[in-house]
Amino acid sequence: MISSMTGFGAADGNVGDARASVEIRTVNHRFFSPNLKLPAAFARWEGEIRELLRQKLARGHVTLTARLDRPATSGSVIDEARLAVYTAALKELKKKHALGGEVDLATVLRLPDVVTTPSEEMDPRAGEALSAIVSKAIDNLITMRRTEGAQLAAFLLERVAAVESRLARIETRAPVRLKEQHERVKRTVSELMGGAGGDPQRIAQEVAITFPERVRSLTSIMSTTGNPKVPPPTRQATAMLMAPPPQTRDEYIARFAQNW
Repeated sequence: MISSMTGFGAADGNVGDARASVEIRTVNHRFFSPNLKLPAAFARWEGEIRELLRQKLARGHVTLTARLDRPATSGSVIDEARLAVYTAALKELKKKHALGGEVDLATVLRLPDVVTTPSEEMDPRAGEALSAIVSKAIDNLITMRRTEGAQLAAFLLERVAAVESRLARIETRAPVRLKEQHERVKRTVSELMGGAGGDPQRIAQEVAITFPERVRSLTSIMSTTGNPKVPPPTRQATAMLMAPPPQTRDEYIARFAQNW
């Protein structure tokens, strides 16, 4: 079955407490060339995703884009216990060393770990859910490529049928056309000779020798359709066709008389 190298597939699903969406695009390429665009939370599974793509997509330039939508959170969190420890320690240092100034809230909030944000890391078990989403997106991509491939195959078969139809018409017409051309040349040469006529074989040889550029297309009668049932040329015919070309006019006449 023919498959197109260009395709698109998408899938989404739950990964832990978040919603993940994956899009995959492919274009033709001689080798397997993946390009992954993952959020930081999925970085640990990049190797697994790359291998999953390689197993199902033999070659092509593959671009995978993943997005992660987390539920709304309260944002940053102030660690009040740590803030109290820092505040007490600063006041004690101020009193002990007779330092000036006030211990304000802005100063304490800038100290390490007083203000924290929720962790972006995900449960390691979420990798299986992510792989399932990626696999579904790949399957959708393959389905699209096969659909396009079937359309391409139908188009090619239609073109092949059209060529075969025209070839059959040419095969029927060729002998008739060759005879018509032969009669036309005979008639033209006879008129040039004042209607005196002459040996047809001699006329053909003279025309071929004197005007080779006008009869070069006659070599097409020696072509073949490639049908294996057509027998090959005999050794004698092959030897004549492969022989060195004549050098003089008389040699040309003798060669043509012998061959044709």
